[in-house]
This record gives sequence, C-alpha cells and structure tokens, in this order.
Amino acid sequence: MMPGQIPDPSVTAGSLPSLGPLAGLSATTLSEHLKYADLCNLGAMLSPLHLLGKLGKRPLPIKAERDEEDERRKRRREKNKVAAARCRNKKKERTEYLQRESERLEMMNSELKSQIEELKHERQQLILMLNRHRPTCIVSTDSIKTPEKEANPLLEQVEAK
Repeated sequence: MMPGQIPDPSVTAGSLPSLGPLAGLSATTLSEHLKYADLCNLGAMLSPLHLLGKLGKRPLPIKAERDEEDERRKRRREKNKVAAARCRNKKKERTEYLQRESERLEMMNSELKSQIEELKHERQQLILMLNRHRPTCIVSTDSIKTPEKEANPLLEQVEAK
C-alpha cells in the first residue's frame, strides 16, 4: 500500500503482524479514529526496539527487586563517598607533610650553607694566622707541608694591607 491510499476495509488490525492491542479493529476504523499523535505512538509501539524489549532474557524487575537494587546502589555510593573523602584527606595530609618536610629541609640547607661560609671564613683566618706566624717560628718549616697555593694569596693580601 502506498502512502496516501485509503486502506482496504476488509483488512483488520488482527490480520497484521505484531499489532498487539489493536487486533480486531478494521483498518477503516483505525484510520478514522486515530490522530497524528496517536499514529506517532502507534509507530513507537510497532518499532523493532519495542519488540526487542519484550524479547529480553530477563523480565522487568518487580518492585522489591528494584528497591533492593536501589538500596545496593545507594550503599555502594555511600561507601564510595566515604572512600573518596578518606582518599582526599589522606592526600591532603600527605601534601601538608611534604610541605613541612620541604620547609624543614630548606631551613636545614640554609643553616648548612651559613655554616660552610663560617667555616671557610675561619679557615682563611687560621691560614692567615699561620702565615703571619711562619717567619717567627723556630720549628723547622721543612717538616710542615702546606700547599703553596693556599699560603701565597693570603700573604699577598696581608702584605698589601
């Protein structure tokens, strides 16, 4: 049958496959009483997806099963919510710990650098004292082994002053 043709009154909905609740109505009755919106609903009712839904392996769950499933889903979400909060708190604590540790190590590094500078300064002072003492020392300088490169620059600085 082509679109726009008038349906044959002898054809009934019961003679068409898969019309379900429309079975037994004549095509003329159908065409006279159905509105456009009803036709849209009819199309949805006759769609393959509608038929596939009824052919599923499992029937629609009853209210108790749905309630039980909803309760399980709710418990699972609640557990997930608690676990997520615990994870966030643990991450926050770890970040705070690492921040404190970083600050402690930076302070320690700063103290060690200042200690290095103090020790370098003290070393220079001791070398300077040694070089000033060397000309008046009665101990033989042959037995003392000092690097020449350390002694000369400081003597030059002292003599320049």
